[in-house]
Amino acid sequence: MSSTTDSITFQGNPLHLLGAHVAVGDNAPAFTVLANDLTPVTAACLAGTVSVILSVPSLDTPVCDLEARRFNKEAAALGPKVQILCISTDLPFAQARWCGAAGVSAVKTLSDHRDTSFGLAYGVLIKELRLLARAVLVVGPDSVIRYRQLVPEITSEPDYAAALVVVKNLV
Repeated sequence: MSSTTDSITFQGNPLHLLGAHVAVGDNAPAFTVLANDLTPVTAACLAGTVSVILSVPSLDTPVCDLEARRFNKEAAALGPKVQILCISTDLPFAQARWCGAAGVSAVKTLSDHRDTSFGLAYGVLIKELRLLARAVLVVGPDSVIRYRQLVPEITSEPDYAAALVVVKNLV
């Protein structure tokens, strides 16, 4: 398994990322994850819409919870041409439970627990933890990556404003 050249930390301690490095301008790589009802979801779901992809370690952590809730709130202003996907290695059942408890309905949670297909395709799989690094990607309707932020410290929030500016320019 290849490592990316990207680096992140968890509470200041360095972690290694596995998978391919993706950059703005690249075509969105293929992946398969699971919806909360265990049905497969592929990268084909990105075509024709502006997609915000949140890669998070676990929805059951404070920063991931805050991030998903923030994007859920922002979704109302973005309109129907934008979809927000939150991908973690949490089990689909845990994601469904979290969505119900958090009242999150505009963000679609997807699980990469089975094959870590997304994590490896986007270079965000943390080798030491088998969790996903915190990243925000915006994929245009043409399935090209238009924005990528890999958050350097896993316990920090992403730059919401920067991602939202790109999304609004694409809609």
